[in-house]
Amino acid sequence: MKTSHAVRALNGILRREMLRTLRQRGRLLSAMVRPLVWLAIFAAGFRSVLGLSITPPYQTYVLYDVYVVPGLAAMMLLFHAMASSLAMVYDREMGSMRLLLTAPLPRWYLLAARLLASVIVGVPLVYLFLLVARFWDVRPPVLGYVAVFPALVLAGLMLGAFGLLVSSVSSQMENFAGVMNFVIFPVFFASTALYPLWRLAEAGPVLATIAAWNPFSSAVELIRFALYLRFDPVAAIVVLGCLIAFFLVAVIGYDPGRGLWSRRGGEG
Repeated sequence: MKTSHAVRALNGILRREMLRTLRQRGRLLSAMVRPLVWLAIFAAGFRSVLGLSITPPYQTYVLYDVYVVPGLAAMMLLFHAMASSLAMVYDREMGSMRLLLTAPLPRWYLLAARLLASVIVGVPLVYLFLLVARFWDVRPPVLGYVAVFPALVLAGLMLGAFGLLVSSVSSQMENFAGVMNFVIFPVFFASTALYPLWRLAEAGPVLATIAAWNPFSSAVELIRFALYLRFDPVAAIVVLGCLIAFFLVAVIGYDPGRGLWSRRGGEG
């Protein structure tokens, strides 16, 4: 694999992903409206009834709006990852995915380029949401917007690899749509995105255990700590480990010789 060929392929995949996203104005609008609705309505309803004690990385008591914003940022990455994976299922049915994977480049590189392109397109939307959230007095340190960038990229890659894995086991778009609903909501609600772990422990130890072991919780906490100039090494290790595991399994799943495609006769 020559460097010039690899760069050309990455540039082509990135350009295609950007054009597709920009043309889907409804997708762009929903990507911003969804977290803002949660922040403006859901958080407003819980602000007066849900008390939050001092929870790291916060140094004092915070409003619920402040707590929930990192979780909503991770939610944006999750929905974007699943939407990109849905596009991969569509490309596979239309045949363009087969054309991409027959390029004279390693399969793992093509999938990694698609994954990286999806994250590059999704992260700016998260930053736009974080800036709009300042109107709700969610104002982390200015340097936090810089420090959170690696956390957003790493979390986006992990969630994107998970979406890639899900798409590798979905044979049709109709099946994938059902899988999305079955996956997204349990992953999101059974995490620390909306409630701290100690609150979930009060509701039930089983739910708290599930949330603690949920990789999405680690992604949320990695973003939360980075946004307030702190580093959570455990969350970083979990997110990185899950990224590698999800991606490796997805690469096998997209291998027509060894993966699930071989069971379907290597169909596009």
